Amino acid sequence: MSISNEALQKLVREIESQAIAAQQQIGLVRTQMASKQREMRLAQLTRSEISSLPPDTAVYEGVGKMFVGLPVPTLQEKLNSQVKENETELEALGKRLHYLETTDKNSREHIERMLKGQA
Repeated sequence: MSISNEALQKLVREIESQAIAAQQQIGLVRTQMASKQREMRLAQLTRSEISSLPPDTAVYEGVGKMFVGLPVPTLQEKLNSQVKENETELEALGKRLHYLETTDKNSREHIERMLKGQA
């Protein structure tokens, strides 16, 4: 069974547009992952620095243009939750990246198969 040239061209354009969209999304997800990794490293570094301080040390957190005093244990809890949240988001972004890379790969393979089949 043969597909007409017009139908084949239309199908190739659709698959190609899906592949291009997937590539754009891949770039966006990778940027988001890098940002989350930076945030997580910063929180981990801050947490490790805070852990060496005595519990009664005056610690401040930046809020907008001002600083607010917090007890060390409260700041440690906040940093722990921030690290866990970033890990969860990184895992979700990793799954999305895998899905998009698979979509892109499959789109490219479909285009190659259609072009080889037509030749």
